[in-house]
Amino acid sequence: MLKRRRFKQTKTLHERLTEEAEKLRAQARALAPGRQRELLLRRARQDEMAIQIEAWLHSPGLRSPT
Repeated sequence: MLKRRRFKQTKTLHERLTEEAEKLRAQARALAPGRQRELLLRRARQDEMAIQIEAWLHSPGLRSPT
């Protein structure tokens, strides 16, 4: 049986998503308008949406569904 490789994250999910979104936006700025640029911007928006969802999930006002 194979063992899973495990490692401890040194940065929070929020930090990793923020860095990834910034990196993707910088790459998109370097490209001319087109499909590749739009894909990078879409991934950056997805990362930013994940940041918002993660913040919402960890908010103190969140209640479990009934």
